[in-house]
This record gives sequence, structure tokens and C-alpha cells, in this order.
Amino acid sequence: MSQETKQSEKEELLSSLESSFIPKHKLDAGYFFYISFVLVLIMMFVFPKIYITQQIYYESRNIAKLKREYDTLQEEHKIISTSVEKIKFKNQILDTLF
Repeated sequence: MSQETKQSEKEELLSSLESSFIPKHKLDAGYFFYISFVLVLIMMFVFPKIYITQQIYYESRNIAKLKREYDTLQEEHKIISTSVEKIKFKNQILDTLF
């Protein structure tokens, strides 16, 4: 008798679990369109953020590259300016000697 009650308790428990896993609503076309609408709405907010973030990243890389080039050109300008000043000074001294 205890064997039969255990078996019937197992069956009751199993049937209650099976009924809890059955969805409460049917998966019809309206539900499909509702889920699709929600996914599209989420994508409308997520993808622009991703796109804008990527564009900011690439622009910051370009700005960093241009800043490095600008710094390099400034250093070259200093070097060239000093060499021009040296040449001018040398020419002025040589002109006064002749």
C-alpha cells in the first residue's frame, strides 16, 4: 500500500509539474507580431547607440593621429626656424666681412 501511495504521489507531482510548464497563452500570429514589435523597438534604441559610440571612437583615433602629426610638424618648424636663423646670421656676418 505504501508503494502504491508513493507511486500515486509521484504521478500527482509529475502531472502538476507538467501543467506548470504548459504556456498559458497560445503562440498565435498576434503574439509573434507583439514579440517582433518589442524586438524592433529594442533594436531601434540599441543600434544607434552602438553606431554613435563607434563613430566617436573612430573620430577620436583620427583626432589623436592629427594631434601627433601637428606636434611633429611643430618640432620640425622649430628645428627649421633655428637652422634658418643660423644661416641668416652666418650670411650677415659673411656679408660684413666682404
